[in-house]
This record gives sequence, C-alpha cells and structure tokens, in this order.
Amino acid sequence: SGATLSIAGTINASSGTATGFGANTPNFYAWKEDSNQTISNNTNTLITFNDEKFDSDSAYASNKFTVPAGKQGVYFISGQLTWLDPSVDDKALHVYIYKNGSQYTEAKDRSSENDQTVNVSALLSLAAADYIEIYGRQGTGGDLICTSHISTFFFGFKLI
Repeated sequence: SGATLSIAGTINASSGTATGFGANTPNFYAWKEDSNQTISNNTNTLITFNDEKFDSDSAYASNKFTVPAGKQGVYFISGQLTWLDPSVDDKALHVYIYKNGSQYTEAKDRSSENDQTVNVSALLSLAAADYIEIYGRQGTGGDLICTSHISTFFFGFKLI
C-alpha cells in the first residue's frame, strides 16, 4: 500500500480488482419517449426530452444538464433529432448545443429524405453550475415534427 509501480510494456491482469481509476461521472441519457414536438419554421426551439435512461448524479432535469458542484471538467455532449415529414422536399434541419443559454455549436443538413436524423456532438470545458440544452430549428416554410423515437436523444458524460 502506498507504493508506486512503473511498468514499461504490456500488463495482463487475469484476476483481481484495479482501483484508483476515475469514473466517467456525471453521466446522463435522455430521450423523447412518447411525445412528438412541433417545431415552427425558422425558430430555434428548446427540445423536450421526457424520459431518462440514466442520470448518475441527478444532474439532468427540466430538459437540461447542469454540472454539479465539484464536477467541473471536460465533457462529451451529444444530441440527435429525428425529423418526421413525408411531404416536404429540401428540408433545412439544424440541431444546436446551447451552453448557459447561448448557442455553442450546431450541425445542419439539407435533405429531401423522410424521417431525417441530424446529430451534433462536442467536447465542452464546463464549470460547476454551467448548463447544457439541445435546440432544434428547421426551414421548411411551415411546421415540422421532431418525432418521439429512440433516435431522438441527448446524452453526456465527464471525461476522465
């Protein structure tokens, strides 16, 4: 106990327990389980994710992830929206990561496909109390549905 071991080469551990490694917490995964969301034309709209698969530190609530005290660091954040529209060609679809109420980054796509999926991901340096949200925007000339589906989600975790 208390000794430091330096090894050059390969370590093969077939049994026992490794300790002292960090954990990728906090972490969370939320998705739109049972409610489609109408997104108005050319309007950045907060996406509502109404179900959680997991939330290690109870840091996801009210459609946003807030960094708990003492958990500052670099985080991997991702959001994905599935857009449902069988009749509009050339849809301009956007997904945004917002940090503390301001746009941080975006992903966009133009498509004439039905049920188009757009994903945005980023590494963010976050301090305690910083919060992250996912927004969507579309430019079809009318309303468009962000569908409730397992492919519409928001997740993140702290990097070790």
